[in-house]
Amino acid sequence: MLAKRIVTAVVLLAVLLPAILVAPDWVWGVVSLAFLAVAGWEWANLVPDRARRRTAVALVALAGGAVLVARARWNWPEGALLAACLLLTVFWSVLGPARLARHAAHRGGWPLGAALLFGCWIALYELRAIGPVALLSSMAVVWVADVGAYFVGRAFGRRKLAPSISPGKSWEGAFGGAAAVVAAGLLAAGVPSLSESLPALLVRSLSPWLAVAALVALVALSIVGDLHESLLKRRAGVKDSGTILPGHGGVLDRIDALLPAMPAALLLYLVLR
Repeated sequence: MLAKRIVTAVVLLAVLLPAILVAPDWVWGVVSLAFLAVAGWEWANLVPDRARRRTAVALVALAGGAVLVARARWNWPEGALLAACLLLTVFWSVLGPARLARHAAHRGGWPLGAALLFGCWIALYELRAIGPVALLSSMAVVWVADVGAYFVGRAFGRRKLAPSISPGKSWEGAFGGAAAVVAAGLLAAGVPSLSESLPALLVRSLSPWLAVAALVALVALSIVGDLHESLLKRRAGVKDSGTILPGHGGVLDRIDALLPAMPAALLLYLVLR
């Protein structure tokens, strides 16, 4: 299993890093859209009316394709991108926890899933348009939180975070992940070559304490996204969202925490830059 995870991770990095670091924006748009479309198929598999899987994929792909064509010629209408990011952030901040509390992650079915995936894709595309550092630093918040939560949770986890949804997650792990993000973020903010990173933007535009609060809020949103997908899988009676990534499960398993965090990260860039 470990060998499969390593090989899959290497292949993913070989595809994603060149698209992020050196390719034109539209290449990253196409590559990331393909991943989000697959995630749309997987989401539709986890909710009622699974026969509409192709519809979910088609909606994500067609909407993304339309955006790529339009963005090649025009900018977003004034305020449209800001409003979309704000709406998505409010959804995940308010309705996301409410859906978890009611065990109602499946509500809205595949149309809601397609909309949330499309919103995340827009954020991924527009963060890359700002710059590779902006995109990678925003995603790194989620990755560092996940790694920190894993190791701290394994070492010190006692109090369950959401035992009826994901028994393996603990409050200690969540706090450890947040602490890792804050530490890494404050260090990154002081590196001159990372001046366009999200932590540097937050420290430069806000007080250090508000920057810490913003990073912790992003970690909290990433946890909501992770738990939301865990609840979808628990209700569907499956361990993974798919099998397309050997050793890792499905694409949705890998991006669940990005769904709420990326629109919020883009919102911070739009407001503070």
